[in-house]
Amino acid sequence: MSNELIENKLKLLPDLPGCYIMRNKDAEIIYIGKAKSLKNRVRSYFRSEHEGKTKRLVEDIVDFETIVTGSDKEALLLEVTLIQKHQPKYNIRLKHGTSYPYLKITNERDPQLVITSDVERDGAHYFGPYPDVWAASETKQLIQKIYPLRKCNGFQKRACLYYHIGQCIGPCDHEVPVEEYEAQIKRIKSFLNGNVSDIKRDLKQKMQEAAEEMNYERAAEFRDQMSYIERTVEKQSIVSNNYTPRDFFNYYMDKGWISIQVFIVRQATLIKREATMFPIFDTPEEELMSFILQYYADINNQKPVEVYVPETVDTTLLEETLGTKVSVPQRGRKKELLDLTGKNSEIALKQKFRLLEMKEEKTTGAIEELSQVLGLPYIERIEAFDHSNIQGTNPVSAMVSFKDGVADKNNYRKYKIRTVVGSNEYATTQEVIRRRYSRLLKEKKPLPDLILMDGGKVQVNAAVDVLQNEFGLDIPVAGMVKDKKHRTAGLIFGNDLEPVVLNPRSRAFNLVQRIQEEVHRFAITFHRNVRGKNSITSQLDNIEGVGPKTRTKVLRHFKSMKRLKEAEIEELTDLGIPVKVAERIKETVK
Repeated sequence: MSNELIENKLKLLPDLPGCYIMRNKDAEIIYIGKAKSLKNRVRSYFRSEHEGKTKRLVEDIVDFETIVTGSDKEALLLEVTLIQKHQPKYNIRLKHGTSYPYLKITNERDPQLVITSDVERDGAHYFGPYPDVWAASETKQLIQKIYPLRKCNGFQKRACLYYHIGQCIGPCDHEVPVEEYEAQIKRIKSFLNGNVSDIKRDLKQKMQEAAEEMNYERAAEFRDQMSYIERTVEKQSIVSNNYTPRDFFNYYMDKGWISIQVFIVRQATLIKREATMFPIFDTPEEELMSFILQYYADINNQKPVEVYVPETVDTTLLEETLGTKVSVPQRGRKKELLDLTGKNSEIALKQKFRLLEMKEEKTTGAIEELSQVLGLPYIERIEAFDHSNIQGTNPVSAMVSFKDGVADKNNYRKYKIRTVVGSNEYATTQEVIRRRYSRLLKEKKPLPDLILMDGGKVQVNAAVDVLQNEFGLDIPVAGMVKDKKHRTAGLIFGNDLEPVVLNPRSRAFNLVQRIQEEVHRFAITFHRNVRGKNSITSQLDNIEGVGPKTRTKVLRHFKSMKRLKEAEIEELTDLGIPVKVAERIKETVK
């Protein structure tokens, strides 16, 4: 089951492409994924039933964060980079994989178009990387048909077959002028940079003609070629072909807070995202500049060759101070990436505010609703009680405290029932209420504004009897009732203890539900511990040679009968228990 933080974050997910990062209780990254829609994909983890590895993953997640990208392709490329960097334990497929391939026009007298996974400073032209390897390969084949370069090794004694079918420029047949290569390369670069409308229009026409002639297989080939073009040459800003180290800073400001994010690009790839939020006391431009200077003062943050900031920042002053180039991108991929950094800053800050609002609605908003429904002044503090026993054995009671709708665990209390034998709800309630509020009165501590009993009229009447007749207190008492499936159904309250109607979707209902589940959990856990200790104690008391000190040693070390049964003799003797006594203990509890 997801926690409250996750539930609130799920409501705020953007319907945008991007990557999501899952963390465990130790804040370690355990899984990284990508999605066309972060809203739909991340929610699916917590709204569906899972098995195997996915079930274990979801059980380990206590928080997540997202990075919005410009497209699904960018998300996929970023996912690869983040997985290879962080090596999450639940990511298997991409963790040790190689990078996605590039299309390369070689730097030779007779250049070729090839697919490679390595980008080098060799003067060649690189395009990509391409997450869809098959589409990249098919696009390469299409380019060779439309804008052929050298396809063979270039040292044949006569023209090859590819030259005769128009897929090779023919250096084996004749010397190809440099100008002809340059013109062809220019066309290929234009194509791979996204100028494909003419070619797609031509392919579409051929597809329609083939379909009209009922040559459906040929029509499907043209359709697939158009698809490969779209998947290969789609513009993306996460990865570029320029290996210059770059950092992109941008911000978003609202309600006296500023959200700043940094996208760190190394080896032509976005490798890291830093994010921070804090109250603003100066202009956003001054705050951003101050943050950037402090960021690079950290020994772990190396200054890149280029830093990109929004146009409102004094780039001259910042450049002089940093000693590195600071620019404001005006167009192209750098501008897209800076805008994306700002978009993520905006999403992060808006999410923070909305989470605070949701918390406020869930706590004080729920209290205000509940107060109104019950006709009471603002209920600042609520104390709730629940009893637990099995067929009257080891009876206990537990109390939880909520202040302004939030659990106040420092004021939780546990009670072993002293005066009641067997299962007697009325008497058990009276004992616990008497012990709790006589102590508060004696210590002159604040009393609750509302008491909730996890039971019906019997418990409510018992509590009111003690409060009014013994202490003269007029504290409102309500009963939390459940339906046939043992789920929260509502309250009973007032002189006649009539049902109080609560909308199951209301904040007040959710608050009562949380309180009821919490006090039940606390009582059951306490009863289980008491029952476990008593089962060990009752057996140890009858063993010759086991006195109070030995019993205490055993209880503290093993804590449960199961562990005691599984223990070896040596584990008992290591506690200082004589061998014969240890043997008697093992013989008794086996």
